Amino acid sequence: MSLKGKTAVITGSNSGIGLGIARELARAGASVVLNSFTDTDEDHKLAEELGREFGVDARYIKADMSKGDECRALIETAGSCDILVNNAGIQFVSPIDEFPLDKWDAIIAINMNSAFHCTAAALPKMRTAGWGRIVNVASAHGLTASPYKSAYVAAKHGVVGMTKVVALETAKEPITCNAICPGYVKTPLVEAQIPDTAKKYNMSEEEVIEKVLLERQPSKAFATVEQIGGTAVFLCSDAAEQITGTTISVDGGWTAL
Repeated sequence: MSLKGKTAVITGSNSGIGLGIARELARAGASVVLNSFTDTDEDHKLAEELGREFGVDARYIKADMSKGDECRALIETAGSCDILVNNAGIQFVSPIDEFPLDKWDAIIAINMNSAFHCTAAALPKMRTAGWGRIVNVASAHGLTASPYKSAYVAAKHGVVGMTKVVALETAKEPITCNAICPGYVKTPLVEAQIPDTAKKYNMSEEEVIEKVLLERQPSKAFATVEQIGGTAVFLCSDAAEQITGTTISVDGGWTAL
């Protein structure tokens, strides 16, 4: 599944799932563009180290995914964009009648609108190159729902719907668009929540993992960022040439319930 000669832009990729996907794409030979809203020495060092590790070109470009013009500027600044991974996302939990308007707007902008802006900017480049892969990181919540997550669920359902539209618009071209729908993934952010949740509910960390975090994940095991990255590499490969407009669940059986 060599991706040598391809350039991948991964939004929200200086940590967690985005970085895991970037690493696996680089392992497959793709040049990678990392992104987040910060612009620190550590961000650029992360890209440099990734490039050295896998022997590929790796850059970091700052862009705020809550702003449409910066989303589009990211793609233009990247130059080439053979592979686009729309991964940037945030979460906030609240009853719908108490949901803060600024949090709703931010989640819709970052989780859904950014995928629209980046895709709109990337498609002309893919058409010029004669090849393209768009991978949207949706969620199990793009296929089902949970209480108190109205903005996140709405945004992820929107991403799944947009995935299908883009696939239909590019169906006769050498471009595909698919969505990965992870369940709970073991990231530093999730791991950091476990001790606090254990203290809050007076539970052991093992109980928190099984009964709270993975309550709806039948495998009772986290997916890994490497597994999500490997799924993205597959979707970018020749083997997935006729896979477009669909979702791939990496959720330990969550959406089978």
